[in-house]
Amino acid sequence: MPRTIKSLTTPVQPGPLDAATLGQFVRARRTQAGLGIHQAAAFCGVAVDTLAKIEKARGDVQLSSVLKVCQMLGLTLKVEPWED
Repeated sequence: MPRTIKSLTTPVQPGPLDAATLGQFVRARRTQAGLGIHQAAAFCGVAVDTLAKIEKARGDVQLSSVLKVCQMLGLTLKVEPWED
């Protein structure tokens, strides 16, 4: 019997984005889509280990993999200009 995926709420971003908060957003979006980690990794075209590292903010992950996961899960990262 397939495991039921518990949908997580979208986290609140209290300040500048960090790896842990990004991981929470990725995991919340994945669970809201009803995807297990293996399904989501296959859908995004990354290894399960890579997706787990992103969600847990552990280890080194290539930026291209992070961007691919965000794009495939419908997450938008926004870069804003800074003031001098």
